[in-house]
Amino acid sequence: MGAKAGTVDQNLIPANAQNRYGVRIGDLPLSCPMPGMYLWNSHPKVFIPIEATGEAKCPYCGAEYHILEGSE
Repeated sequence: MGAKAGTVDQNLIPANAQNRYGVRIGDLPLSCPMPGMYLWNSHPKVFIPIEATGEAKCPYCGAEYHILEGSE
């Protein structure tokens, strides 16, 4: 049986306001929590409009996201 997404036995990152995450153009549309983040203590999935300014903040947890330069 494969590991479930968001379980503690995976190498995942927390989603919270104390982190700033770089995302690639290929990661868009951006949602929080992102794939690879813990799900057990997360908020509902929300899509975040980052394309216009290159930066955005999650309205639930306050995590900050920015588009990485040269990430086409």
